Amino acid sequence: MYSLDIGDAIAFLLGLPDSEFDALTAPDTAPLINVGVGKDVTILELAQLVKAVVGYEGDLVFDTTKPDGTPRKLLDVTRLHTLGWKAKTAFGAGLQATYQDFLRHHNC
Repeated sequence: MYSLDIGDAIAFLLGLPDSEFDALTAPDTAPLINVGVGKDVTILELAQLVKAVVGYEGDLVFDTTKPDGTPRKLLDVTRLHTLGWKAKTAFGAGLQATYQDFLRHHNC
């Protein structure tokens, strides 16, 4: 998730009318709002996207004898979407913008 979207989601939540915000954080409700995009990305998809963004032309090699971590990393963003907020930046666009910012600030 792109950093500007995270900030936008937080501002959105803090800008809710008190009655809506209080309902989200009521004692009988789990005061948890997942902030995310609502789409899962596999490790392979992520690796391929990073490869494309940075212009790496080599091969990706995976050691399938090792554990591959948590099978799913998808957050349930239903509550946030129901309130009317959705991320604006596609994952690939956010990764590209982040990489370009890195290059500008690190003289690469």
